[in-house]
Amino acid sequence: MEGRVFYVSLSLLLFLLLALKFHLSTKHKNSSLPPSPPALPIIGHLHLLRRCPVHLTFYRLAAKYGPIISLRFGSRLVVLISSPSPFEECFTKNDVVLANRPRLLLGKHLAYNHTTLVQAPYGDHWRNLRRIGAIEIFSAHRINKFVSIRKDEIKQLLIRLSQNSLQNFGKVELKPLFQELTFNIMMRMVAGKRYYGDGVTDEEEAQRFREIMREAVSFGGASNPGDFLPILNWIDGGAFVRTVTRLGQRMDMFLQGLVDKHKRKGEGFREYEHHDWPPSISASFSARVLHG
Repeated sequence: MEGRVFYVSLSLLLFLLLALKFHLSTKHKNSSLPPSPPALPIIGHLHLLRRCPVHLTFYRLAAKYGPIISLRFGSRLVVLISSPSPFEECFTKNDVVLANRPRLLLGKHLAYNHTTLVQAPYGDHWRNLRRIGAIEIFSAHRINKFVSIRKDEIKQLLIRLSQNSLQNFGKVELKPLFQELTFNIMMRMVAGKRYYGDGVTDEEEAQRFREIMREAVSFGGASNPGDFLPILNWIDGGAFVRTVTRLGQRMDMFLQGLVDKHKRKGEGFREYEHHDWPPSISASFSARVLHG
């Protein structure tokens, strides 16, 4: 009994200290921030997300506090903009200031410690990746070179839909079909293989890819409360971190296998060789670029 009282008292003391720290820090920072509704200690405005739909909650807040509002989701500051003119300025005058993405656990374990084009902070490394993407991957010449792949995959999708319609009329969930279409186009460009539907040459490899992508997509968005309330990572014993770390290792092994096959120019890469990437891609992604 005494032990329970001790732990309860210690927990309450810790909660009060954290609440006091949160109050002092927000009081000091809020002087230069946009208007904000009253926040709760520790969780900030996370309790507002309980109300569904969320966009109506944001609409009511904007109607009460103005077009620019500051919110705090746990330990993370969020600015809500509901007016076209300041929204446009975010992508023109202030685009560099707002170029960085939040450093979440997914970016650490699935995006090579925030070094990919989507996750990297604004700087020399990001500019190098953007330049390579604009010149070598998304140029008109390179996109036109893969047009046959896109046409073929769209044709495969239409054939699949027509076959389903002949069997039985009913509702069709297009989201997974478009997802498979996107992954097939991407992987035929990268590896010369289809991993969904008919024409899969390596079923075991395709199954690995599908499992990895299914798990990665399920973790998309704000799926880890510990990113907003770091104490939760300690409470759950690091279970989420271990799960994401294992997923990152599996993804890295799969991608490394594709790189090794590309280097060997082995069987199964005939289509890839037909649409081969320019040598400058390999030269640009040297250790110096990839690791900043």
